[in-house]
Amino acid sequence: MKPFTYERARTPAEAASAVARHPQARFIAGGTNLLDLMKLQIEAPAHLVDVNGLPLDRIEATPEGGLRIGALVRNTDLAADERVRRDYGVLSRALLAGASGQLRNKATTAGNLLQRTRCPYFYDTDQPCNKRQPGSGCSAIGGVNRQHAVVGASDACIATHPSDMAVAMRVLDANVETVRPDGRARVIPIADFHRLPGNTPHVETALERGELITAVTLPRPAGGTHVYRKVRDRASYAFALVSVAAIVQRDGSGRVALGGVAARPWRAEAAEAALPQGARAVTSRLLAGARPTEHNAFKLPLVERTLAAVLAQART
Repeated sequence: MKPFTYERARTPAEAASAVARHPQARFIAGGTNLLDLMKLQIEAPAHLVDVNGLPLDRIEATPEGGLRIGALVRNTDLAADERVRRDYGVLSRALLAGASGQLRNKATTAGNLLQRTRCPYFYDTDQPCNKRQPGSGCSAIGGVNRQHAVVGASDACIATHPSDMAVAMRVLDANVETVRPDGRARVIPIADFHRLPGNTPHVETALERGELITAVTLPRPAGGTHVYRKVRDRASYAFALVSVAAIVQRDGSGRVALGGVAARPWRAEAAEAALPQGARAVTSRLLAGARPTEHNAFKLPLVERTLAAVLAQART
């Protein structure tokens, strides 16, 4: 690990300003992803701004009838919150499907959204990777890419986003609240928060330099049956090959988002009109334009079968 300087922020605006002011600075909270990347020298921030002392660890009701989840709320506390379990069950289930209990005790809401890909070529500093070193190439294209994206990818990157929580946030139509270095607040719809790779796969979110996530807000409960199903190579502590977050209403309508198939949680609202027709109709629209590789084409039928199982579960 390379040497770095460190400071503790006293306010969100101070934290944002400190990161914007210092070259190669990063925020640190739970550190469950960042510290691993620093040990491997995939990331080598020259300055860390500790935000753990900020008052961003509460879950509060909003005037609109939803919930405001502070950026520092730990995954364990969020999954166990009575209001989340009752009204946003898909979120609680997604959180419990991710990582181990020990990691959930440390990982934060904001950090979960900002997880970086688990593509093995990203983690191997001897291999070219456009996310790690822009312009160097993508070793996954033409390489071992069974885990990689089948939709929304580009000629520069086919990595997937690893978060389970983000998939649930996407199906819930969450909003991400931030503060900029000049103290101004901003609200980013979760649909616009994560970016597709295009020609700049190293630019992964809509955040500006120094912009700090302060909270995630959920709208009024949507009702219906909430299901999160994750298909992975082993029963626990594994990232999704495919995951499905769904909210299904009594009349068969609903919402669906996918994990494990793209560089961001994947949702196509237009496809959801086909939910009453069944999984095949939804999948054909949801994955329109998919470009699977030789090694991960199995994900296309796997999405359909997983969605079919989710819809069957929702109807029981």
